[in-house]
Amino acid sequence: MNPRDDKLCVESIKQIMAIFGGKWSFVIIGELHSGAKHFNELNKNLGISTKSLSDALKSLESNGVVTRTVYSTPPIKVEYSLTDKGRDFEEVFIAMREWGSKWLKEDV
Repeated sequence: MNPRDDKLCVESIKQIMAIFGGKWSFVIIGELHSGAKHFNELNKNLGISTKSLSDALKSLESNGVVTRTVYSTPPIKVEYSLTDKGRDFEEVFIAMREWGSKWLKEDV
């Protein structure tokens, strides 16, 4: 790889980490790969604080990875799902999981 390509690669990685680098981003994306979820369902399944979940969802939404749909029928419900951009990340997510299975300790 030439120095120009190296620089482009580093810049791309910086941009990707700005989008997906939050502490809970990968966990949330993994949970949403199985389908749309309501906030309370995500909160219960992931076991993280409501503030952390809310902040992470807002970040993922502002980066176009997650979409937030509000249903105004009583009671009002909010549902989160992956956008095309978020679903397109699935192959990377699978590769990371496979790498983790190979190289990380099982007791982690």
